Amino acid sequence: MRRLLNCLFVVLVSLPFAVSAQQASSQQAPVLELPANADIRIIVDISGSMKANDPDNLRQPAVRLLARMLPEGASAGVWTFGQYVNMLVPHGEVNDGWRAQAVERSGQINSVALRTNLGEALRVASDRYLAGSGELDNTDFILLTDGKVDIADDADANEKERERILGSLLDDLQGRGATIHTVALSDEADLELLETLAAETGGSYSLARSAEALTRAFLKALNTAVPQQQIPIEGNGFTVDEGVEEFTALIFRADEEPAATRELGLVSPGGEEATADSVADNTRWVRETEYDLITVTAPAAGKWRINGELGEGSRVTVVSDLRMVVSPVPPTFTASEPIAVRIAFFEDDKKIDNPDFLGVIDVRLTLTSDDDRSGTKTLSGDEPPEDGVYTDDIARLPDEGEYEIDIVADGQTFSRRFSAVTRFVLPEGEEAPGTTQPADTSPEAAPGPAPQPEPEPAPEPEPEPEPEVAEEPAVGESPIDISQVEEAESQPVVEPEDSAGLPLWIIAAAGGLGILVIAGVAFLVMRRKKSEATEEPPVIAAEEQGEEEEGEEARGEEHPEVEEEIPVAVAEPEPEPESEPEPEPVEEVPEDGIPVADAEVEEPEPEPEPEPEPEPEPEQKSEDELPEDEEDDEFGLEDFDLSEFDDLPDTDEKGLLDDDEEPDNGKK
Repeated sequence: MRRLLNCLFVVLVSLPFAVSAQQASSQQAPVLELPANADIRIIVDISGSMKANDPDNLRQPAVRLLARMLPEGASAGVWTFGQYVNMLVPHGEVNDGWRAQAVERSGQINSVALRTNLGEALRVASDRYLAGSGELDNTDFILLTDGKVDIADDADANEKERERILGSLLDDLQGRGATIHTVALSDEADLELLETLAAETGGSYSLARSAEALTRAFLKALNTAVPQQQIPIEGNGFTVDEGVEEFTALIFRADEEPAATRELGLVSPGGEEATADSVADNTRWVRETEYDLITVTAPAAGKWRINGELGEGSRVTVVSDLRMVVSPVPPTFTASEPIAVRIAFFEDDKKIDNPDFLGVIDVRLTLTSDDDRSGTKTLSGDEPPEDGVYTDDIARLPDEGEYEIDIVADGQTFSRRFSAVTRFVLPEGEEAPGTTQPADTSPEAAPGPAPQPEPEPAPEPEPEPEPEVAEEPAVGESPIDISQVEEAESQPVVEPEDSAGLPLWIIAAAGGLGILVIAGVAFLVMRRKKSEATEEPPVIAAEEQGEEEEGEEARGEEHPEVEEEIPVAVAEPEPEPESEPEPEPVEEVPEDGIPVADAEVEEPEPEPEPEPEPEPEPEQKSEDELPEDEEDDEFGLEDFDLSEFDDLPDTDEKGLLDDDEEPDNGKK
């Protein structure tokens, strides 16, 4: 017992420190600040195999799109590679001159190279002289290829080069802080190599199985590398606020719409309509096979409308002093490594925490799966956050796969949108994704997935609703209930802090102190009972001598066992149901103060007396009326009358019965 108390003392002393350390680590969140100017390096494969995989050479408009969408002030360069590496557009600051050069030289992208020297392309594009520093912390590579490492006819040489890329070259790029986003054009590419390069450096990976999907894959990589401010499109319209200096509308062609006969118009708040052939002085309109890119400088504030069909991925980006900043979204995440979403608003370079401004903003987060299921959660509550930062954690999703994250802030005078793509993955060895993780979300998810979340009656037994959540992905029709996905993760952190307005370590210390007090009381009781046990054997022996008729069976070795039961019966009334089935000694020990335990050992014969007392117990008629199969289910409620604990006889401080009372032998 003393050893146990020592262990409890050590645990209680160290508990506050452990809790405070855990609390401090849980409060660590991404620090939101305006991102530094990005450095984007685009590497394009021009090997001969591209003739088959990109017959229309859609790499050219894809590169032009990236050049036009890169933000002002960023650094960028374009390289092509086959057997040799060529700097197509020199690395430099992105401005109108750089964009014009990139657009012009994109026409030189072809499919004439003989080999695929991927490793050399990465080495040249990451050369230290480009930025005047070896550090690549703010540098993102966008790599496109449709093939495998091919530097010679010798297969062993190609395999060694591949191992070098995944070995020393990758280690060097990782150590310098580079991020590599890879795009595979066709299944013939070395998908494992490209996935590894992206995963090990924290980049995104895309497989464009057709040339038509190439532009969107490039745009996804760019948006991951340089998230841009957007305005949400509602229907075919969007609202421009007075703080917008410039907006760019990227309108993709609908799949069924022919590019040659496409008609598209942009209507201003004043009702004037512009087309590709007729634009105002402050408007630039570029038409490509896959998209239209419309840039308006100093636009009029108000509602703008687009006449025509909008294809998937269409968006409107803005240049404004008022910006919504979102913490980086990783390309992949797991339940053990969730996405910490942090959102704040900046004007110029200062974070906004004015409650009057934040109080009118509605911030919503929407997740959309690759099979078009979606769910939305509101992040803004009744009161805006004091520090101006909206927070949420995405830890679990109904199914493994790719999800698009959309964050929309809607105020009275402005709106902003952020979008990113991420993938929820399961650790190796785990089975169906819905078995364990969605369970945390389903009980509270009743509003979202109507059919499945109804097993709310058991919010705590989360594993039970899991099978239902797992069925949602299979159905492909029910929405994703993301509002509950995060709450299962956030509750452990929020509840203890808000529970009583006290620090978590104080609450833990108080609870630990209570445990220590209880342990001390238990120790004292045990010591007292041990001392009592030493005095009781003579009493028991004396009583047994007067009971010669009952024989000597109650003496001898049975007494030590009885004595151990006495303290248990006194200290904890609950164990008494175990001793109750043996209450025979009522007749023979009425006034001698024999302990209840003594009576249990002595005489199993006086059954006639327990019979009169069990007569009040037949009140439990439910036991007789129930069928046999139901009696088994109710076992423990019918067989044990808990009310009898109130009828136990009074005992003195040694655990003996009063002289004028008899033990209650109402049990069967």
